[in-house]
Amino acid sequence: MKLGAPGGAVKKKKIVGRGPGSGRGCTSGRGNNGQKSRSGYSMKIGFEGGQMPLVRRIPKRGFNNSQYEKSFQIINLRDLERFNEGDVIDYEILLAQGLVDRKMKFVKLLGKGEITKKLHVKVHRASKKAVEAVEHAGGKVEILG
Repeated sequence: MKLGAPGGAVKKKKIVGRGPGSGRGCTSGRGNNGQKSRSGYSMKIGFEGGQMPLVRRIPKRGFNNSQYEKSFQIINLRDLERFNEGDVIDYEILLAQGLVDRKMKFVKLLGKGEITKKLHVKVHRASKKAVEAVEHAGGKVEILG
């Protein structure tokens, strides 16, 4: 049995500029004249041929708060089941276990899964369901500033 791509998955390369009989001779599919027909052509994104570009024609309004927005890494209750009874779980321990990475400093605890162990969890945000589940198991959730 031969392994390979299914039929029609791999297209042949378009061969241009090989005479009028090929169907793509003469101008090689680039049209007749103008900047686009020349080799080395590349146009700046948004360029409209000297006309004022749309981006500059439309007024800019409002305020964007995204540069001040906090991004959270998500941890679920089922992820905490790997820890031992009575452990204190914070960012450094989650980092050591590979549950979070250094890209974002803030952690949010969500309520997916179940927890059966008594744990002390220190996170920056937590859902109501997650807090109730941890406290029902005898643990405690501490919200960091």
